[in-house]
Amino acid sequence: MKITVLGAGVTGITSAWFLRQAGHEVTVVDRQPGAGLETSFANGGQISVSHAEPWANPGAPLKVLKWLAREDAPLLFRLRPDLNQWLWGLSFLRECTPARTRHNIRQMVNLGLYSRATLQQLRNQTGMDYQQKTEGILHFYTSEQEYADAQGPAAVMREYGCELDMKSPDECVAIEPALAASRAQIVGGSMTPSDESGDAHAFTRQLAALCATQGVEFLYNTRIVGARKEGDALKAIQIANADGVVRELKSDAYLMCLGSYSAQWAKLLGQTLRIYPAKGYSVTLPVINEAASYNVSLTDDEYKLVFSRFGDRLRIAGTAELNGYSTELNLVRCEAIVRRVRQLFPDMTDGQNAQYWTGLRPATPSNVPYIGRSKTSNLFLNTGHGTLGWTHSCGSAAAIADIVSGRAPQVDFAFTGPVPEYKLLSLGKPATT
Repeated sequence: MKITVLGAGVTGITSAWFLRQAGHEVTVVDRQPGAGLETSFANGGQISVSHAEPWANPGAPLKVLKWLAREDAPLLFRLRPDLNQWLWGLSFLRECTPARTRHNIRQMVNLGLYSRATLQQLRNQTGMDYQQKTEGILHFYTSEQEYADAQGPAAVMREYGCELDMKSPDECVAIEPALAASRAQIVGGSMTPSDESGDAHAFTRQLAALCATQGVEFLYNTRIVGARKEGDALKAIQIANADGVVRELKSDAYLMCLGSYSAQWAKLLGQTLRIYPAKGYSVTLPVINEAASYNVSLTDDEYKLVFSRFGDRLRIAGTAELNGYSTELNLVRCEAIVRRVRQLFPDMTDGQNAQYWTGLRPATPSNVPYIGRSKTSNLFLNTGHGTLGWTHSCGSAAAIADIVSGRAPQVDFAFTGPVPEYKLLSLGKPATT
């Protein structure tokens, strides 16, 4: 089939790769001049199956209320006269029950395990180097309450196959010696030895180049300005190039990988996707003191920050601000990240030459993405991955390529819309129910 992929972020590019490998003729459309220049550009860099506890959990409502007045809060609802935000918020509250939390953890662990294995296979196949590190991810806690609250979700993750071992403060320091400077603050941790990290932007650019060598067509600097639907099928999209010239682009099928903007386009086609932009921030710092710098990828669970290292660059990212589609940089939130870094690693950085970035992450209330068929017969979805777009990108792409091709995906996951009626597989094992 001829398939048009809408969006050239990490989910769009990985989708294009797996669709092309399945034998389809693929065109990718994106408004940017290259691949991975929006949400995928400067994210936290973790391939983190262990990040499977959703924001919506039984303890979240009270935390959100407490954080409403804090400009530097890890999760900030900046309330607006925005119906979509309020509807998203109501859906978020419905996901905060213990039963829904457990269900959503299972979905994300299943998809995460499959996606990480798929990424490793792709890396072995192509020889890609995106400054990946495979030493695992260490979660550390500086709050006794946060550490106690983490025990239940960790047990659920282990039940569904996530290798996650609880660690003492001294064991945390042994895994990452740079934490010795903040040993007195650490109350415990957990280690996921099979998790990874890497530069998502570098990966996306390299894979886009490989796609091009396989015959994938890229229409960069191209905006989607309209769509033509007949009956229950999408017949064409209208696109405008950098000079403003508009033309129709027709395909047999279309795949939506438009991140936070997916909900707007889906609405035009008569479908509601409960996706809202969660603005995230990152800080990239140069290594100026090797002896005090971390090497293992880290997660600060109390402040919801992740730490990755790309050679001589240190990437710290996190927080979420629900404030519409504004991409304006909030220096208060960026400076709060640097302040926390200096508190944990006082000799690692002086905060100078910091590169600040913000991007809109497409968040669903449950943190579970939309992968599968839409209500439009030839429109497929691979969107709504929130903070885990990099983690879930390869698995989501392989699964949607299977669905588009009429095959059963090799992962036990609650896909959107009907999937081929075969027994689903989870990493080659019989699916659980």
